[in-house]
Amino acid sequence: MGILSGNPKEEPLHYGEIYDIWQFSMAAKGCISGYRALRYHAGDPDLKKIIDKGIDQAELEASECDRLLEGNGFVPPPELPARPEAKLEDIPAGARFTDMEIAPMISADMAAGLIACSQIMGKCIREDVGALFAKYHATKAAIGLSMLRLSKEKGWLVPPPLQIKRPEPVKA
Repeated sequence: MGILSGNPKEEPLHYGEIYDIWQFSMAAKGCISGYRALRYHAGDPDLKKIIDKGIDQAELEASECDRLLEGNGFVPPPELPARPEAKLEDIPAGARFTDMEIAPMISADMAAGLIACSQIMGKCIREDVGALFAKYHATKAAIGLSMLRLSKEKGWLVPPPLQIKRPEPVKA
């Protein structure tokens, strides 16, 4: 049996795993703050529900990553200060993000999170760390899909050029 063939939770983290977990926790804490701000700007109740799912997921990610870091003797990144509450009607029209702007922001953020999770899973050697980020990956994919469906339903999706008429194949 090799050095890393026992209980994964008793195996050491390598430096890349430590950095990735720390950075992912910091990013999750930034998402909590950013999503809360976007929630104040959102008007659509369905959009607010998806933003709430994003906040809940980011809080879970930060707490689980912090617990993993602390359990291995590392100090997690600091919490960001809580935002003061704001009402939609108090945000000036020129400073307010619209629902049509917020939806692709969340979608792009979920897509970036999928890439980050995939990279971390590919680098890790501890199976529990890989499984943790696979779980985050699946949840981010589900939130992204919910946002895509909502964007289509509400008419917020701006599609790239679509290929309506296919070119005739060239015969040689």
